[in-house]
Amino acid sequence: MARLHSRFLHCLTFVFYTTLISHSSSTLESDFSIIDSDSEVLLFHQDYSPPAPPPPPPHPPSVSCTNDLGGIGSLDSTCKIVADLNLTRDVYIAGKGNFYILPGVRFHCPSLGCSVTVNISGNFSLGEGSTIVTGTFQLGAYNASFYNGSAVNTTGWAGDPPPETSGTPQGLAGAGGGHGGRGASCIVEDGKLPEDVWGGDAYSWSSLQNPWSYGSKGGTTSKEVDYGGGGGGRVKIIIKELLEMNGSLLADGGDGGSKGGGGSGGSIYIKARKMTGSGWISACGGNGFAGGGGGRVSVDIFSRHDEPKIDVYGGISHGCQENAGAAGTLYDALPRSLTVDNHNLATVTETLLLEFPHRPLWTNVYIRNCARATVPLLWSRVQVHGQISLLCRAVLSFGLAHYGSSEFELLAEELLMSDSVIKVYGALRMTVKIFLMWNSKLQIDGGEDVTVATSWLEASNLVVLKGSSVIHSNANLGVHGQGLLNLSGPGDTIQAQRLVLSLFYSINVGPGSILRGPLENASSDAITPKLYCEHQDCPIELLHPPEDCNVNSTLSFTLQICRVEDITVEGLIKGSVVHFHRARTVSVWSSGIISASGMGCIGGVGRGNFLYNGIGSGGGHGGKGGLACYNDSCVEGGISYGHRELPCELGSGSGSGIEGPDDSTAGGGIIVFGSMEHPLSSLSVEGAVRADGESFEGTVWKQEYSVSNDSSIAPGGGSGGTVLLFLHTLTLGESAILSSVGGYGSSKGGGGGGGGRIHFHWSYIPSGDVYQPIARVKGSIHARGGLGRDKSGVGENGTVTGKACPKGLYGTFCVECPAGTYKNVTGSDRSLCHRCPASELPHRAIYIAVRGGNAETPCPYECISDRYDMPHCYTALEELIYTFGGPWLFSLLLVGLLILLALVLSVARTKFVGVDELPGPSPPQHGHQIDHSFPFLESLNEVMETNRAEESQSHIHRMYFMGPNSFSEPWHLSHTPAEEIKEIVYEGAYSIFVDEINAIAAYQWWEGAIYTILSILAYPVAWSWQQWRRRMKLQQLREFVRSEYDHACLRSCRSRALYEGIKVSATSDLMSAFVDFFLGGDEKRADLPPRLPQKFPMAIIFGGDGSYMAPFSLQNDNILASLMSQLVPPTTWYRLVAGLNAQLRLVCRGWLTVTFRPVLQWLGTHANPALRNHGVRIELAWFRSAPGGYCQYGLLVYSVEEENGHISLGNTNGRVRTELHSSLNTTYMQNQSDYPREDALLTLGNEGFAKQKSYGELIDANSLQKLEDKRYIFYLLSLLVHNTKPVGHQDLVGLVISMLLLGDFSLVLLTFLQLYSVSLVDVSLVLFIIPLGILLPFPVGINALFSHGPRRSAGLARFYALWNITSLINVCKLDILVACFPTNPIEVVVFLCGYINYNSRSSSSIRTPSLQPWNINMDESEWWIFPSGLVLCKLFQSQLINWHVANLEIQDRSLYSDDFELFWQS
Repeated sequence: MARLHSRFLHCLTFVFYTTLISHSSSTLESDFSIIDSDSEVLLFHQDYSPPAPPPPPPHPPSVSCTNDLGGIGSLDSTCKIVADLNLTRDVYIAGKGNFYILPGVRFHCPSLGCSVTVNISGNFSLGEGSTIVTGTFQLGAYNASFYNGSAVNTTGWAGDPPPETSGTPQGLAGAGGGHGGRGASCIVEDGKLPEDVWGGDAYSWSSLQNPWSYGSKGGTTSKEVDYGGGGGGRVKIIIKELLEMNGSLLADGGDGGSKGGGGSGGSIYIKARKMTGSGWISACGGNGFAGGGGGRVSVDIFSRHDEPKIDVYGGISHGCQENAGAAGTLYDALPRSLTVDNHNLATVTETLLLEFPHRPLWTNVYIRNCARATVPLLWSRVQVHGQISLLCRAVLSFGLAHYGSSEFELLAEELLMSDSVIKVYGALRMTVKIFLMWNSKLQIDGGEDVTVATSWLEASNLVVLKGSSVIHSNANLGVHGQGLLNLSGPGDTIQAQRLVLSLFYSINVGPGSILRGPLENASSDAITPKLYCEHQDCPIELLHPPEDCNVNSTLSFTLQICRVEDITVEGLIKGSVVHFHRARTVSVWSSGIISASGMGCIGGVGRGNFLYNGIGSGGGHGGKGGLACYNDSCVEGGISYGHRELPCELGSGSGSGIEGPDDSTAGGGIIVFGSMEHPLSSLSVEGAVRADGESFEGTVWKQEYSVSNDSSIAPGGGSGGTVLLFLHTLTLGESAILSSVGGYGSSKGGGGGGGGRIHFHWSYIPSGDVYQPIARVKGSIHARGGLGRDKSGVGENGTVTGKACPKGLYGTFCVECPAGTYKNVTGSDRSLCHRCPASELPHRAIYIAVRGGNAETPCPYECISDRYDMPHCYTALEELIYTFGGPWLFSLLLVGLLILLALVLSVARTKFVGVDELPGPSPPQHGHQIDHSFPFLESLNEVMETNRAEESQSHIHRMYFMGPNSFSEPWHLSHTPAEEIKEIVYEGAYSIFVDEINAIAAYQWWEGAIYTILSILAYPVAWSWQQWRRRMKLQQLREFVRSEYDHACLRSCRSRALYEGIKVSATSDLMSAFVDFFLGGDEKRADLPPRLPQKFPMAIIFGGDGSYMAPFSLQNDNILASLMSQLVPPTTWYRLVAGLNAQLRLVCRGWLTVTFRPVLQWLGTHANPALRNHGVRIELAWFRSAPGGYCQYGLLVYSVEEENGHISLGNTNGRVRTELHSSLNTTYMQNQSDYPREDALLTLGNEGFAKQKSYGELIDANSLQKLEDKRYIFYLLSLLVHNTKPVGHQDLVGLVISMLLLGDFSLVLLTFLQLYSVSLVDVSLVLFIIPLGILLPFPVGINALFSHGPRRSAGLARFYALWNITSLINVCKLDILVACFPTNPIEVVVFLCGYINYNSRSSSSIRTPSLQPWNINMDESEWWIFPSGLVLCKLFQSQLINWHVANLEIQDRSLYSDDFELFWQS
């Protein structure tokens, strides 16, 4: 090879100097030439200078365009070849002009090695269909164009190849010629591999960047005839500017047919500044019996706009289709890349890659499409600046298959493999940044030379294996990186006899992928790791491994993962001694397995023994091996050995049987996580970690031999190995298995293997307040012995141990001692946790677990519920009671305090409010205004004569609104005017007026919605809301009539002008309203206004609805009093109204049939007898005011003339009958409420007068039973809250109310404490879900007691009563909630639900200590005390409030006098 290089250098130097001389003597001024060459291509790394060659001979003179070439023109201007030309010698064409070969012209020199050189300053073109055929073609021009169909063809016209090369094969094998790639050979000698045999060899590696060698001739199969194809020629094109390549440049080897080998491809060198076109450039090997090797192509193009097709593949072998010629080389100078592409032609013939340049480095190397490349030189380095890519069944090999005694280096940025193979014979030192494999293999055959037994693969950023990719070494292998190592899926494998993976940030072993060390069924020439089977001493490197993570054959590890942050295992990791060193986390997913099962010793310290008939006992390790017995003859199993607290030994096997090691089982290997200095931060296992002993299954395959069921050998099972874990935390999922179990013995009677050893050596065990669980174990941990067969014994169980636990913790995983125990020594045994003394535990308390366990006494405890307070586990109420000396003393103190506070309140109220007590009728007081807001105050004593006759003189009619003024039934007027006002209104305008009034009186939907919500939460607030909205509605109606409405419905011009004639008023309870119509003063009619007798019978509607907050009352306004004064003296009328209202306030909705009866009796005994003297009579009546069924109650007033007859009340078919004088022929009851006239028509005659039953009726003792009275769901509450007669003793009543208020408030607070003992949620229910319904009665009651004036005091007292009854309901609601949804089953408040709940749960299994009698325990037998007191207190309050309100509203008790004379005289 050195001689070849020397001769080649001499040749190139000669050409160089010849070019220089020719250029200097030429008259061409061009600054380029096809002879110009960069001298650097002649140097090897610029470190070698060949000797100066002799000067080359000068070129011959240029030929003439017309004389020699038969062209047109001149070479110094333009020369055109217009006709075919056949040359017989070399031709040198030079000039300053252009040289054109016109279309269709053949420019041929058909002789081997013939040279055609064109060196011009202008342009060159080869027309369409034109061809140049020669052995060598050189072109130098400014621009060049090769048109479609044109060709420069040197195929098979090569001259002699470089001397001292072996490109032409010898012999008669018909092999292919070699050049860029070796020629193929179809004949393989015995004892050789196909890749060991080839045809012509490769040459000219050093000049592949500027190739200029002929291809070699192919071999022949005949001595007589040379059938070999010729080699490819040479083509060199140097263009200064544009090269347009649409034709073909061919330097292929010639075909050898079926009897000769194909010639090798030649050389093509192209250099230009710019190239366009999609032509074809080819230097392929020729086809033949054996294909020729590809040639060499080099392209140096600065700007390439199109991609012409460039081929350098080997020729097809007809004699062996699977072995084509080797591919040639394609060098692209711009990116400095080398491509070896065999065009998907299968071959075993290789392309040689010799020495790679150092400066500058090549950028990329591409080997693809079935190309096979080899680096044959020992101790070679393949280094590129960019990427090495092997694609589409490419093969790259290093070294020689039979001489694996060298190291090779591969350095690149990226190594990409897809469906390809790298073979290394020796050792490989690979350094890349990214290493990607897809369905590829990297095979390292280290041979038996220990000096090259270790290979290093370093990928700093990324290593990915995918698509069943394999990295295989039969020696030591280290894989290093700083990024990710990812074995993606099934079939992806990294395996070696000793495997070290280190320095990665993360390693992912995907599902179905494998990491293995040592190899399974390794060949005999593989380097076998040494296992320490006969030593009981633990190898120091297992506990204190070296820090460097290098592959060290002296260490015991067979598979080590070192200095890797995170390791994820979804596939299989298997080895004899598996070590995870300086890792942070290891995660074994459900499909992942880390295994050393059956990878231990066949013999070992605890090896089994055999009986005379071949039945063996089990191996021992953590436990003894099982006995082997036959016919009452037994042999002991292997001994137990190793350290219990820090195990690190291999499991022992059954020992070698009679027939050798193939009749044996092996023990389990060793799996070590972490080390003493660098424990594993976290181990998470969902899959399996196994170091089990091997079982003898009947047919054991070992190294291509088998032991069948017919064998008499029955070895015992191997013992389990060692799983040693230096950990910080451990997580074992439900499906996880951590095992070191013994193997099963042979089915013919072998003993079971002993269990192995599993030890958890915790790096740090937090204790006390900083305790955190170090293990979460849900899976299985096994170290049991293997089963024996027949009469043989079971192996003993192995050991599962952990580091000694600190105080308060116990067990393998150092968990907290159970509640109620303590541990004050160091150790792991469960018995060290002693029970706490029972005498230190209070009632209602249980022992609790504390963080880090309890290390001393007394043991911590807590009450059985949060409602009890430490340290005695009392409720908050009990704490209060026992703070003040116990139940009895606390009760006395509370009662005394209440009495004292009540007296203080009574005194304060007396001084602040004054005395309200009025023992009897007081003398009449004159000179003050009557308060009409409460008609009950209008007694005879309070009547002041008023003169409002002027209003009554113009009054025409009073029209009542229909409806109770509720959100669902608002006030509304009828559109039909009454007969009394038809003369003073326009009916059309009146209808519009009614529409406007009804629209104003109607409520919005949201007002009713708010009322509904408030009714549910707090009814007193809802009642206040309704009254406020009623007042606002009345104010709007008055404002509308007073100032907004133009009175257009009135006929009076004066009324319309002054906005007078219509007034809206309402009763004080805002439930009944009416419209009064007045004359304008300009009507000038004598019959208007009518006198009172003309208005009879007249209906007066009561205010109120009979409820507690709005009792029935007769509104005695000025107009009504003035009208009645026409017949009845005002004093009589006022006294009558006061007495009637006193009776009506006792009428209760829901009990009308009972409470209206005293009113009827009072009308008959007190009212009508007094009115008879004035010719007036009143009767009680009801009126249906709306189609919905709502009824209003009131009086029917009519006149009686005693001199014309008497009045008798009788019953005629349920109707009230009145006999009048015959002079009163017919009359009717005016529809005072403006109902349809047919709805309120009364007739007088022989049958008297009666109201139609469907719309209203007079009420007497008989019709009272038929009275419709709707009862609501809460009507029974009227038994508690109702209006009563005054009882007097106002101060005493106020004092008792004050005591009850204080008692109520105290019981509420105590009940809160009781509820707080149940849960804070119950207190929240009281305060928020039932908003302040229990607390508000106290401030409302205080406000009522300390208010000034009877009217205000009575109103506030009624409001207080409403809150009190609401509070009572809320207490029941709360009790039901607490009883039906208690946080403690015994804790109830409500009476009925609580009692039932208590009885049903009295036998509960909840432990609640019993107390002594009258020890307050509010969750047991005395649960009813405070609820009972609270309810009784509220019941008493309701009755006292009724009396208090009656005393305030009826200060003249003579109103209830049964004596007619006393009533009217008062």
